[in-house]
Parts: sequence; C-alpha cells; structure tokens
Amino acid sequence: MDLRNIAIIAHVDHGKTTLVDCLLRQSGTFREHQQVAERAMDSNDIERERGITILAKCTSVVWKGTRINIVDTPGHADFGGEVERILNMVDGVVVLVDAAEGPLPQTKFVVGKALKLGLKPIVLINKVDRPDQQAFEVQTQTFDLFAALDADDEQLDFPTLFASGKQGWAAEIPDGPHEDMAPLFDLICRHVPPPKVAVDGPFAVLATTLEYNPFLGRLLTGRIESGRARQNMTVKAIRADGTLVEQGRISKLLAFRGLERVPVEEAEAGDIVVIAGLSAATVADTICAPEVQRALPAQPIDPSTLAITFSVNDSPLAGQEGDKVTSRLIRDRLLREAEGNIAIRVRESEEKDAYEVSGRGELQLAVLIETMRREGFELSVSRPRVLFRTDPVTGQRQEPIEEVVIDVDEEFTGTVIDKLTQRKGELVELRPSGGGKQRLVFHAPSRGLIGYHGEFLTDTRGTGVMYRLFQGYAPYKGTVTSRRTGTLISLETGRAVAYALWNLEDRGPLFIGAGAKVYGGMIIGEHSRGNDLEVNPLKGKQLTNFRAAGKDDAVDLTPPVEMTLEKAIAYIEDDELVEVTPQSIRLRKRYLDPHERKRAARRLAGE
Repeated sequence: MDLRNIAIIAHVDHGKTTLVDCLLRQSGTFREHQQVAERAMDSNDIERERGITILAKCTSVVWKGTRINIVDTPGHADFGGEVERILNMVDGVVVLVDAAEGPLPQTKFVVGKALKLGLKPIVLINKVDRPDQQAFEVQTQTFDLFAALDADDEQLDFPTLFASGKQGWAAEIPDGPHEDMAPLFDLICRHVPPPKVAVDGPFAVLATTLEYNPFLGRLLTGRIESGRARQNMTVKAIRADGTLVEQGRISKLLAFRGLERVPVEEAEAGDIVVIAGLSAATVADTICAPEVQRALPAQPIDPSTLAITFSVNDSPLAGQEGDKVTSRLIRDRLLREAEGNIAIRVRESEEKDAYEVSGRGELQLAVLIETMRREGFELSVSRPRVLFRTDPVTGQRQEPIEEVVIDVDEEFTGTVIDKLTQRKGELVELRPSGGGKQRLVFHAPSRGLIGYHGEFLTDTRGTGVMYRLFQGYAPYKGTVTSRRTGTLISLETGRAVAYALWNLEDRGPLFIGAGAKVYGGMIIGEHSRGNDLEVNPLKGKQLTNFRAAGKDDAVDLTPPVEMTLEKAIAYIEDDELVEVTPQSIRLRKRYLDPHERKRAARRLAGE
C-alpha cells in the first residue's frame, strides 16, 4: 500500500486536534453513529482539562488506497522535546495557522525545526469561518516567517489551503466551495513524498517515544527506516555511539489503524510501529537487526532552562491523603519520567531525600507535578530556579532569554511595558494588531517571567494573551525584583477558626477558609506589609457572662484566594515550599520551626 507520514504542527489552540478528529471522521475511520469523544486525540485527563496537547499521538487513515499516518504534536514550547523527536518520523508537515491570529511563537518554534530537517510544508489556514479572519494577510505573514527561518526556495513555494476544522471543509480559496476535507487529503498524497527508506536493507528503527503498559512492558514507537519487522524476530538496541544496550526479541508488534493500535505479524520500511519486548532500550536508541553496526542519527534537544527541587513531604499532615510518600517511590517515578521524556533531567540534590528536576518551563514541570499527585504522590516542591551557564569563549555568566509575544488592549499597554521592563525585559517590537489591540514583542530573561503570568492577567483584566518561546542565552541581566509582600504564618496546629480569620482579614488576603487544617509554619495568607507575620488562626472568641449589643453577629468572611498549582509555584520565595498532595495544595515555610527559620535567615544574611 502507498504510504505517507505527516505531522500536524501549529501554535496552541489553533485547532490541530479538532482537525485530526475531522480527518478521522471523513476518511471513514469512525463508523457512522459511532460515539467518539470530542478531541479524541487528547486522551490524557490533564490534556482534556487544559485544552492542550501534551503528548504526541499517532493515528492513521486510508484515502483512495494510500495510508496516511498522521501525528498530532504539542504546540507548547515546554513540550518541544516531543515535537523534535516526532519530526524525525515524518516526510511532510501540515502547518496550521489561525486565520485571525496569524503565525505565533510556537508556530515559529516548530516550523523552524521542520524546515531545518528539510521537510516540505503544506500551509492550512484554519478558522476561516471566524468573523475577524484575515486569511490572505495571514498567508503573507506565514511566507515572511518561512523566509525569516531560512527556508529554501522549494519550501517557500508552499501550497496553501483555507479551511474550517470545526465545519469540516478545506478549499483552495476562502470563499468555497465548502464541501469536505478531500482537497487536503488529495494535496497530502500529491505533495508529501513517500518515505525515503531502504525496503531491502537490514531492519532498523529509531525509537522516538517511550511509554509503559502494564501487560506489555516498555513500548517504543518509531518509523522503520530499513528492512522489515516481524513478531518474535531477534533484535538489539544500540546507542548513538554504537554501544550495545541490550539484545532481545520483538514480543509484540503494533501498527496504527485509526485511533487503535493493532497487533500485526509484519511491518515494512516507512511504516510507524510500536515495539514491545525490550527492557532497557529508550528514546533515541536504534532498534535493529543483529548485523547492524551503526546507529541512526538522532536530533539534538534544546537545553533545560528551569529546575525545581522535589522532596519528601515532611509536614505534620503528611501521609493523610496520598499513598506514595517515600523518597524511593518519588525517585523511581522521576527517573521513569526522565527516561520517556528527554526534555527532563533528574539528579539527586544536596538536600536529604530531594531530587532536582530540570525542564523546559513552568508548564512542563507543573504538568509533571499534577500527574504525580493524581497518581497518589505527596511532595514538597521548591520555587523554580533558572539554570545559568558559562560562555565557553568569554567565561561570562549567561542566562536563558525568552521571546515574549503579547496581544493586549491599548489601554493596558503602558502597564505591561512597565512591568516587563522592571523584570529586565527589552521591548523589541510594538505594532497594532487590529481590533484596538497592540502586539508587543519582548526579549526577557526566564527568571523575570517566573510568576508573571498571574500578575499579567490581573493587570489586563483577563483580556491579554501572552506567548513565550526559548530564544537563546545572553549575559546576566542583573537582579530582578521579586515579591514585595510578606506572608502570614500559622503559629498553631489544628483547624482554622472563622473568628480568628475574620480578625486577620485586615492584615492581608487569606489563602484558607474556616475549618481548614493548618500547622505551625504553614502560610495561610499574604501580609500587606513587606515582612512575615506569625499569627494564630485557631484563636476563638473569649466567652464571658457579659454581652455587648451586636457582638454576637455572625462572622462574615471574604472568600479565600484560591491557590492553583502554577500560581503557588510562582508565588513562593526561596525560603518557602509548596506542599502537594492528591487533594490539597498548601504553602509553607521551608523550616517549620520559628527558631530554625531565624537561624537560617541569619546564616543567609552572613553569606
């Protein structure tokens, strides 16, 4: 059967996963009246809740005798490790661009990777049914982006289609005819070349993703670069430098057919398959026939820019909600994650029972923490810190810099520029983006952006949109001002009393409500002044025989500030931790004992 392998790449929320759903339906992959969840490719709970794709997924459709393997990739730069590996498996890309928003940072990130690999793009301008669409202008912007990314002449001569994934049509011009996705299927078959593979060579496949299955063990996915794979055949796994990892057998061979992974007896070069049966091989290893000596080339990965320390939860409330609380379980889980996700690094920290996990950004690390708490883990998590490096030539200290693209109403432009300048951001572009909005482009240190997103949403009354992308390293920009307020710290352990909280409200906003479990050293609110204040949230009303008129009125509390995981991680300072359990997110001081806190502060002041 004729074969085509393509990846769909785009910015977050430009409609990739909805488009793949539509292609599956129209190719007859779903039976008529079959019940399929909306955005069927986003199978992970966190993906569904956040409306983003985190893990690359593969699916397959048949169109007029040609099998098309389609890979749906993440749009977030934090999950770029997934994207880079996936592009090695495909021969063409469909670049999806929103007809109103145009190409955005993550489009630039993924397209840059695809062009460097020499892939020929098809541009699909989606959401043409939007009232604010500017399809032809977006087509020009996309051409300019390709030119800026050093696309060659063949790549710049890209075909364009206009589409609405939601309404289920694609056409050569925005005005129609609006029938179905046939023009896109036909264009993929015409424009994307068949896989360049050696059908008669010895078997070799580069492992691009790894996952675990309770019945089959480790599952490695990749495209067969040469030869044929057969069930039960003897294979070996080798690293990039040719060293042997292990020898074994293919106990199960699976291929993608629609949304299902179907067992097959044999698969040939060019097809994307899943191999089970190896116990040590991992991502970027070559699985091949015993006679093969040279590994297949693997893409280098962008460096990690942020690190967070994961440690055992040692609070007085530890072990009440989760069943995975020991350092050994946490270590095994983190090492397993690092094996399958090559954008994450894990190393033992100097602290007792603690591990430093480095990754691409706050979102990637927050998703890992969220996944672990759903699995029953209890953790203490530190404030994210940026990973610096030393310039090999000048010996200068360098820090990661991100390109920040912001779309914001004109009235908030001044505030945003002021805040990002304080955080050492440098404004490189300011232009109107239509509809009374301005587009601002900054180059800002990753350090300055930690915790800024929540503040940004407050400053723009929730109307601003911000996109971030790793740009490179630059000399250290100097100190960035951190949180200016102190915290309210509980002195006692027990359940918070409404009367005590009511008396504390004028000290600053609270993070807990009446009846919440608290302990000594736990942060229960923000102090309106710059210093930390130790308070007693358990103090009840003193009962006497005398009553003054009006004294017995019901206590009316302001609802507490709800701390989400990302908000909590961004909020804390270096001497604070976030306690994460399956049901709760609490803020606490690193040292719960007040005397120990004072000693640590004195040590820090003396350094």
